[in-house]
Amino acid sequence: MKRAIIMGAAGRDFHNFNVYFRDNPDYEVVAFTATQIPGIEGRPYPTELAGKRYPKGIPILPESDLTELVKKFKVDEVVFAYSDVPYQYVMEKSSIANAAGADFTLLGPQSTMLKSVKPVIAICAVRTGCGKSQTTRKVAEILKKMGKRIAVIRHPMPYGDLREQVVQRFETYADFEKHKCTIEEREEYEPHVECGNLVFAGVDYGKILKEAEKDADIILWDGGNNDFSFYTPDLLIVVADPHRPGDEMTYYPGGLNLRLANIVVINKVDTAKEENVRIVAENASKANPKAQVVLAESPVSVEEPQAIRGMRALVIDDGPTLTHGGMGIGAGLVAAQKFGAKEIIDAKKFAVGSILDTYKKYPHLEKILPAMGYGERQVGELQETINRSDAEVVVIGTPIDLAKLIKVNKKCVRVRYDLLERGGKIEEALKRFA
Repeated sequence: MKRAIIMGAAGRDFHNFNVYFRDNPDYEVVAFTATQIPGIEGRPYPTELAGKRYPKGIPILPESDLTELVKKFKVDEVVFAYSDVPYQYVMEKSSIANAAGADFTLLGPQSTMLKSVKPVIAICAVRTGCGKSQTTRKVAEILKKMGKRIAVIRHPMPYGDLREQVVQRFETYADFEKHKCTIEEREEYEPHVECGNLVFAGVDYGKILKEAEKDADIILWDGGNNDFSFYTPDLLIVVADPHRPGDEMTYYPGGLNLRLANIVVINKVDTAKEENVRIVAENASKANPKAQVVLAESPVSVEEPQAIRGMRALVIDDGPTLTHGGMGIGAGLVAAQKFGAKEIIDAKKFAVGSILDTYKKYPHLEKILPAMGYGERQVGELQETINRSDAEVVVIGTPIDLAKLIKVNKKCVRVRYDLLERGGKIEEALKRFA
């Protein structure tokens, strides 16, 4: 029996364990390691989820201790199981594992995808923050107009008690309170609920799929980061971002998604340079000449543009997009500039606690405030950072109305954005699919 460690970030790692390792007599998983997401390590993967082979559960430990853990547990194999990292990063982790004495493994689609009894459309991406969510909402809208019942299954974000998050169903706003959702979770679920879409998420994606199949004619996989689908797709739509040209060829597993795609949506072409759009299109064609390439915009809108014009603005944008997504801009900044803000203040000057730590960890961030909200303490520090600032208006570019979740002492303007496709090719493809 091989002894294994799974490197993860409370998402792909748990899924890979559930479908590949949990009942596999050839392996004993001695630990998970955690990174990217604060507050994950230090708790166990509980026996209720780990199964009868793991009566004490499985510890979740810091990834920074990987070398010592491999030696301590006499590990044979280290399994890399998280996403949106450059190829250089993946191989650095491989070198650490190999030097410590373990093999290094990446499990692919054939080993980890589950098959649904219903048709599956998967929406994935080449990086975090490309626009998967608005693409999924657009696909859902088209399918519902065709009379199809859809269920959206969202990539996991189990940041609370894992035993209570095995299968989560979101149909109303009350469900967010029921499941004690963090800001990060609400950012992904709430826009769907707002559109009348039924959403499932959690930890055990086999059980989640069975529940979703009861309510849907078609399953929509709304992927997180740039991870590949947990389910075998009958149609795979992959979103690319011309604000980060070339990343579609150099990030894991975004490059895998690009090569598997049936449709590649190059999003944000309304705010990107033409040369960058061309680079992404050429790379998509080289990597996957059979894929259909679609151009799309993500235009921003606000209800009160006059509240921004001529004002000193604090801009808040989606946390994951700005942090491990590596973006320096978001919808909030685009809107603030479009609607005439006099100045974008430097939010970093007012940051406290873990928000200040986030700026130190991601030095590419300048004036924009990432909407970090992985727990109550961090939400409080986000609120304090905003209220300490000397801004005249707060421009919120997160997918949810953040001002409803925290107490802000300034005028807030919410930014909205949806997918605007050029040419109607997605709808044509969906009609053929349906």
